[in-house]
Amino acid sequence: DDLAIIQTVDFFTPIVDDPYIFGQIAVTNALGDVYAMGGKPLTAMNIVCFPIRKMATGILREILKGGLDKMREAGVLLIGGHSVEDDELKYGLSVTGTIHPEKVLFNRGAQPGDRLILTKELGTGIVSTALKAGLAGAALVARSVASMTTLNKRAAELLAETEGVHACTDVTGFGLLGHALEMIEGSATGMRIFASAVPFFPEVRPFAEEGIVPGGLIRNRKFRESQFEVGPNCPNWLVDILFDPQTAGGLLIALSPGEAEKLLARMRGAGIAEAAIVGEVTADAPGKILLV
Repeated sequence: DDLAIIQTVDFFTPIVDDPYIFGQIAVTNALGDVYAMGGKPLTAMNIVCFPIRKMATGILREILKGGLDKMREAGVLLIGGHSVEDDELKYGLSVTGTIHPEKVLFNRGAQPGDRLILTKELGTGIVSTALKAGLAGAALVARSVASMTTLNKRAAELLAETEGVHACTDVTGFGLLGHALEMIEGSATGMRIFASAVPFFPEVRPFAEEGIVPGGLIRNRKFRESQFEVGPNCPNWLVDILFDPQTAGGLLIALSPGEAEKLLARMRGAGIAEAAIVGEVTADAPGKILLV
């Protein structure tokens, strides 16, 4: 009656050159779904695909070390895993967490009047694309890596102490707008996103303006093109950033207006400096988002 489990799995190919950092990013990303549901991750199992004939085993050792260090930071126990030989390197986790069954947060259920809080900056997908093209500077890459290796643990802990939370999700492959639309899809609610309030890495703007963006961003935007409306104060490059697929992105939280400001203040006091109120849930235009 008072205990439920959350199980999730996520793994992917490298998005940075450093194997230790890749291991940290992959684990941060895999733990994100448990935090987004309000749960506490407890155990994990490694999932490894490795080209043993093409890469030195030292690379795999560094990936697993990075992942293990991040699990220790999260208080998660590694209990095993499975590896296969593959032409393409992949790494991630299967994660088990716990939660009270009456406190599970879903990515649906936002109510008119709710405010939306985003806890991390956007732009990691664009940075990864720029890095592959040799265009991203070291400072920007370091900032992106710092974001992707920051656990949503503290944000989730603060969330668990907050009343009036109606929905939550982590912003990953579908971008901010894609995951926001999931929150209201098939419901009687819509959203306004305050585009100018959304935190993002300022350095990604020129890349977005020049079309140096990941293919996933273009697919995200095209798939949702009938479900959002762009106001006069939201430029096209910013719309692209709002659809940028994130790795290990922040939490997107829908909660009552009275609690939103208090939670935001607690988050910033806890060092989650990028957290911001980025929109509101409305009773207008059900299933659609207006960018203002």
